[in-house]
Amino acid sequence: MTTSQKTVMIIEDEPDAAEMFAEMMRVNGFRVLKMFSSVPAIPMLSHEKPDVVILDIMMPDISGLEVLRYMRREAELAEIPVIVVSAKSMPSDIKVGLDAGASIYLTKPVGFLDLKQAVEQVLQKA
Repeated sequence: MTTSQKTVMIIEDEPDAAEMFAEMMRVNGFRVLKMFSSVPAIPMLSHEKPDVVILDIMMPDISGLEVLRYMRREAELAEIPVIVVSAKSMPSDIKVGLDAGASIYLTKPVGFLDLKQAVEQVLQKA
């Protein structure tokens, strides 16, 4: 593994969506970690400190918003860019996501180019 390879953590409870996002990221040379629920994702975030997180809001255990708020409270995780990818597409939902600390909020279905551009954009800022 080269030191320049960036790690993307995908926290998404739908395996098909998670795999699609993972494949999009792998094609672009990223190392990918997939988590299908929030509870195990939280210690994994601290352990791995990924370069970027792709996060679903509607999760079976803890809401993605809670994961995001947790990350923003933890000094070691606070600077990691988070791209929210959610089916919740009302302006109020988007505002809540951005207020919670999302770097970018994308609504499902997400196209390959949109996700790729979002990841590149947050990594340039980081």
